[in-house]
Amino acid sequence: MTGASSGIGRATAEAFAAAHVRLVLAARRVEALEKTAQVCRDKGAQTLIVPTDVTDADAVTRLAAQASEFGDGAIDVWVNNAGVGAVGRVEEIPPSAHEQVIRTNLLGYIHGAHAVIPYFKRLGGGTLVNVVSLGAWAPSPFATSYTASKYGLRGFSEALRLELVQWPSIQICDVFPAVTDTPGFRHGANYTGRMLKPPKPLCDARDVARAIVAAVHNKRRRAVSVGLLATLSRIGNAMAPSALRVASSRAVRRYFDRAPEVPDTDGNLFEPSKGSMSIDGGWRGAERGRAIQHAMLAGAALAAGVLLWRSAHKR
Repeated sequence: MTGASSGIGRATAEAFAAAHVRLVLAARRVEALEKTAQVCRDKGAQTLIVPTDVTDADAVTRLAAQASEFGDGAIDVWVNNAGVGAVGRVEEIPPSAHEQVIRTNLLGYIHGAHAVIPYFKRLGGGTLVNVVSLGAWAPSPFATSYTASKYGLRGFSEALRLELVQWPSIQICDVFPAVTDTPGFRHGANYTGRMLKPPKPLCDARDVARAIVAAVHNKRRRAVSVGLLATLSRIGNAMAPSALRVASSRAVRRYFDRAPEVPDTDGNLFEPSKGSMSIDGGWRGAERGRAIQHAMLAGAALAAGVLLWRSAHKR
């Protein structure tokens, strides 16, 4: 599993550990991996850590080799989860930052598939889980390279499924979480000059982890959305894409108009994350009680948008 040092990756590692499986955990920061590994060992899982930068194809190939050896020649499940982000206007984000987002979020997943698929074929089966994002359905203004990586990843998974038609025992499952309460927003690159806060309501990373484990056990699941907003985004993108995107753009712009000023930062793009590497980002807190209210408002807004679209279409 890549990106196992915090957030969704750490939650998923702990969820799998409860079944006393063999786990191979990968990320760039050794100290954070050790903490995840210890929790998993306490739950009864045999655990190996392999410090890995997924932008390095050779490193990912070595990760697969070590995972196979640790599993007595077998790799049953591979979870592509490592991800980074860069927020800002497209011309204000350095080209190197755009490139690093694509390398991590898209090429990193391709490197994972390239490394593990031969093991799956040799053993006659396996499950590849790609943790994507609602950003694969709803484009995010001020996050152009992030959106490009997620749209590209959705296309990559679809093409890979077609390529593996003659291997029905090899499963490719995409998981699309809504915005999740993880340390990612604190660690990401920010070139807006404004403080970043994730929009409510937020998913619990543990819910995403449970969905990943369930998808692995349910071999027929090709795509899983986690969180009401992820489901609404998929529906809205199909039924009323223009309304959804205009509303998203306006909401982001309003937020940046009011947000406190902060210095620009490369975040964890080029160096491992620093600070808290827990599952939770601490963004929900007192806002948990408002999550249902926000979700209902979002649903009502989407429904109104769909009705307006249908009305205009009929006219």
